Amino acid sequence: MKKTSIYLASDSTCQTYQKQDYPQAGWGQFLGLYLKGYNIYNHAIGGRSSKTFIEEGRLDEILVGIREKDYLFIQMGHNDSTKEKPTRYTEPYQEYKDFLRQYIEGARAKQAVPLLLTPVTRLHYVKGEFLQDFGDYCNAMKEVAAEEDVALIDLMKLSNAHLQSIGYQAAKTYFMVAHNGEDHTHFTEKGADQIAKIIALQFEALLDHPIL
Repeated sequence: MKKTSIYLASDSTCQTYQKQDYPQAGWGQFLGLYLKGYNIYNHAIGGRSSKTFIEEGRLDEILVGIREKDYLFIQMGHNDSTKEKPTRYTEPYQEYKDFLRQYIEGARAKQAVPLLLTPVTRLHYVKGEFLQDFGDYCNAMKEVAAEEDVALIDLMKLSNAHLQSIGYQAAKTYFMVAHNGEDHTHFTEKGADQIAKIIALQFEALLDHPIL
């Protein structure tokens, strides 16, 4: 019996890195450790927004392979928010939502199941508190999930809460800042593994959801 497949459409926080990039890693590299009953196809690539991922034909590549009852995980927002890079930027409540719908419609046209994930947290620590970034994009994605009847994992909330639970010193080891002193966005292998675990647990909890 053919395994169900999970396709990942995302950015550098999810992408698969090579040995020379160690210890940098993306959560997509580790998802298969926790969802062993699935084939994982990681199409995530750094620097892409919901818009540029589509413009470069990367969603089309996924839609060539995706099959009935497969899943498309969509985690976009980090690069959508970069106003200083207009080729990536999307306005959250119109343009971003419109692009997210293209992923949803594409998956459903192949009788696959879309799943939205809000942007993953960064190491943004101010006055003893981890801040939740990308607020408009998280909210806009939740609106799309409700409007299109799509299941959603609130990865921003869940990943941020996990950092709160372990404290700053432990959380710092999840991010490349621990190695280069400046990168508060990209994960070490330890951090990417933990994010994958969070996503896998939430996905399995959602499997009883009628949307999935």
